[in-house]
Amino acid sequence: MGVPAFFRWLSRKYPSIIVNCVEEKPKECNGVKIPVDASKPNPNDVEFDNLYLDMNGIIHPCTHPEDKPAPKNEDEMMVAIFEYIDRLFSIVRPRRLLYMAIDGVAPRAKMNQQRSRRFRASKEGMEAAVEKQRVREEILAKGGFLPPEEIKERFDSNCITPGTEFMDNLAKCLRYYIADRLNNDPGWKNLTVILSDASAPGEGEHKIMDYIRRQRAQPNHDPNTHHCLCGADADLIMLGLATHEPNFTIIREEFKPNKPKPCGLCNQFGHEVKDCEGLPREKKGKHDELADSLPCAEGEFIFLRLNVLREYLERELTMASLPFTFDVERSIDDWVFMCFFVGNDFLPHLPSLEIRENAIDRLVNIYKNVVHKTGGYLTESGYVNLQRVQMIMLAVGEVEDSIFKKRKDDEDSFRRRQKEKRKRMKRDQPAFTPSGILTPHALGSRNSPGSQVASNPRQAAYEMRMQNNSSPSISPNTSFTSDGSPSPLGGIKRKAEDSDSEPEPEDNVRLWEAGWKQRYYKNKFDVDAADEKFRRKVVQSYVEGLCWVLRYYYQGCASWKWYYPFHYAPFASDFEGIADMPSDFEKGTKPFKPLEQLMGVFPAASGNFLPPSWRKLMSDPDSSIIDFYPEDFAIDLNGKKYAWQGVALLPFVDERRLRAALEEVYPDLTPEETRRNSLGGDVLFVGKHHPLHDFILELYQTGSTEPVEVPPELCHGIQGKFSLDEEAILPDQIVCSPVPMLRDLTQNTVVSINFKDPQFAEDYIFKAVMLPGARKPAAVLKPSDWEKSSNGRQWKPQLGFNRDRRPVHLDQAAFRTLGCRRYYRERGLVNNNSHVMPRGSGTGIYSNAAPPPVTYQGNLYRPLLRGQAQIPKLMSNMRPQDSWRGPPPLFQQQRFDRGVGAEPLLPWNRMLQTQNAAFQPNQYQMLAGPGGYPPRRDDRGGRQGYPREGRKYPLPPPSGRYNWN
Repeated sequence: MGVPAFFRWLSRKYPSIIVNCVEEKPKECNGVKIPVDASKPNPNDVEFDNLYLDMNGIIHPCTHPEDKPAPKNEDEMMVAIFEYIDRLFSIVRPRRLLYMAIDGVAPRAKMNQQRSRRFRASKEGMEAAVEKQRVREEILAKGGFLPPEEIKERFDSNCITPGTEFMDNLAKCLRYYIADRLNNDPGWKNLTVILSDASAPGEGEHKIMDYIRRQRAQPNHDPNTHHCLCGADADLIMLGLATHEPNFTIIREEFKPNKPKPCGLCNQFGHEVKDCEGLPREKKGKHDELADSLPCAEGEFIFLRLNVLREYLERELTMASLPFTFDVERSIDDWVFMCFFVGNDFLPHLPSLEIRENAIDRLVNIYKNVVHKTGGYLTESGYVNLQRVQMIMLAVGEVEDSIFKKRKDDEDSFRRRQKEKRKRMKRDQPAFTPSGILTPHALGSRNSPGSQVASNPRQAAYEMRMQNNSSPSISPNTSFTSDGSPSPLGGIKRKAEDSDSEPEPEDNVRLWEAGWKQRYYKNKFDVDAADEKFRRKVVQSYVEGLCWVLRYYYQGCASWKWYYPFHYAPFASDFEGIADMPSDFEKGTKPFKPLEQLMGVFPAASGNFLPPSWRKLMSDPDSSIIDFYPEDFAIDLNGKKYAWQGVALLPFVDERRLRAALEEVYPDLTPEETRRNSLGGDVLFVGKHHPLHDFILELYQTGSTEPVEVPPELCHGIQGKFSLDEEAILPDQIVCSPVPMLRDLTQNTVVSINFKDPQFAEDYIFKAVMLPGARKPAAVLKPSDWEKSSNGRQWKPQLGFNRDRRPVHLDQAAFRTLGCRRYYRERGLVNNNSHVMPRGSGTGIYSNAAPPPVTYQGNLYRPLLRGQAQIPKLMSNMRPQDSWRGPPPLFQQQRFDRGVGAEPLLPWNRMLQTQNAAFQPNQYQMLAGPGGYPPRRDDRGGRQGYPREGRKYPLPPPSGRYNWN
């Protein structure tokens, strides 16, 4: 399903699930960045046990960001990923586990979507490069100004796929990063870290869910574990609900549409490449000191509280007078299942169900009306009751015709309103508007991106008049630049023949007219609607897909080979007689190997990531599988407006033909390529203060060759099996940095080992229930919250998890600072845009401005009230969040300090209580971002897609990353 559309609908319907994050920012002292101490209590008034990172949601924005300049090389990308994880860690502050999962080889059902995305990305990238070059040549031919073109290879984001050298290097970098943080960061000292890199099969979020499911089935699992999952995909909400864990939170970047993006030619904001005119960049600041600053702020994070969503759903799904016992857990499972009909990563959505048309609400209403007839719930622990689903689908089919007609009426009404709006805007515009440097601006908008400010308006106006007098042949509506030449942005008089309507894509199906079903099957499937056998085949494949997707969410991958073999979905009215359709899948299937998956999802343009002989199969006209790699392909808009919303009509890959062709080139693989083509597993890391540290070291010392059970009492109840890692990180061994700008770890105390989740029989069923002993969180919603909705007015989420958070209280030192700033600002000694004293205000490095008078040194803005006690001096030593938080709730005190309170002591809690040794950080250099390390010599060759050189970074300060003195 579309991530923005679903999230927009969810946040409007259930606004209280969203909480704004309280984030402490790193501080700077004498130019040295001091990181946040994550060992201190969480300022969001909540303590999390486990943090799970869906790493692909981090890798993509760090390697090819949309709202800021991209990193110049692969090394900068790795540092950006490290800093992003640091930021997330400082917000969440997990106390038990950090699980980092990168997408591995996906099931075949997902590979079809990956194939479509990568073919699109390759096609759009090449088209954008051609368009960029064309516009550049046109601008330069007209005498425009453009910065010199950087000579660098275009980063192909398709390399973020298992099996490539990029993903292999990323795994090495993350191992180094984990070792560095466990050695040096006090917030990591008692943490268990699990890394599941791209060699481990499975999507990142589903590897995380599989871990949670298998741990929940163990007797030592804590049912009140507070989970936090980071990711932007909409299906994470469904996956979190499917765990039936009472404390589950999702953290993600706040979605802000229409973020400003720099032009790919001139690097200025306010226009796209196709609209670039080659105008000189305006000066930023008095001395152009803000030239490298971006107008966009750093993205903010929000929490999605699934326990609050469960409250909403419990109220919405509760039904009276049922012929069976109401179970809120089963009702939530049915709600998750119904969301699949509006689209997911494995199936196209039904034509009559669109999120923007409140399709989920329609399904819920039909569900509540029909459930009295079904005699029970639609699903149970990931298995579907097709007879009951058929009743829901046929009820939707009865209103399909009216849905299509209403959709057409709404679209026509929207077009009329847009047309009237354009006419009104044109009518209100003057016939002539000067542009260029003389373009009128709204008050306060002159500093906006893309605005052009005249340095000498009087001179520009004079030259415009003189040029107009000397060149009568030039139209009076032409404006000029400051050098007297006609401006390319000259005033344009509105033409009467301007069209008021935009061209609409042709729709041959016309679902709003009679005969829509016949036209749909003829246009989309090229078969006659009377072909009942074919329609039955489409419906059966879609029903299999619904069963496969639900099983995937609740039990794991039912089949690595199954996929939906059509580009379009059937109608809801076609779901007749599905109760007798089989829903079993072939057992014992295995995933593709990494290089095999690359051959299944990559276009020929990305073949440089494959071995030469494999690459040839994608481009050689005599190749037996050349038809899998079309150079161009059609995109069916399917009733949409933009190409990215359409359906890419790519041929499906025949697995048998692909494997047969690859058998001939397998002998050409080098040992390194063979290693990258093998499937791996998870790796567990612990520091010297963790109870497991000595246990794992003993396994390496004894050279154990058999898998060993993980002692749950040493690891917060985590169970599984250990096996020795051939590439292990061991204490007293140097950990070499794979990033040239970062130093080696010469005093390492971290140990790593292979980890495997508990194994179960293939037919084992994980129960989708809340576990015994789980405590339901206190209700958050109040009666007034049921009426709240963001529809029609701005909704402002609360800050942090404490609803009664008091506003921040400043001490006397803070108010004295405000008083001084006001004094200097009134005298023009402080720049209002940057909090820096101007350099010209004094001699040397210090200002010679006089100090403020005595009247400004007191608490000027907040005098003490009568009878109010003086604020103690001790307040100035407190952190801001400590001064306004107040005493934490009892349950939070118990969650943070596991050894106190009424909470029963589990084995691993008793173990941790006995450790009273103080944490002594290592006294050597630690990772502090790119500025903390000098470049070091490296004799390795360059990596894919990037030049070998990185940025020039200054020498590190003599002190470490943290200062504990």
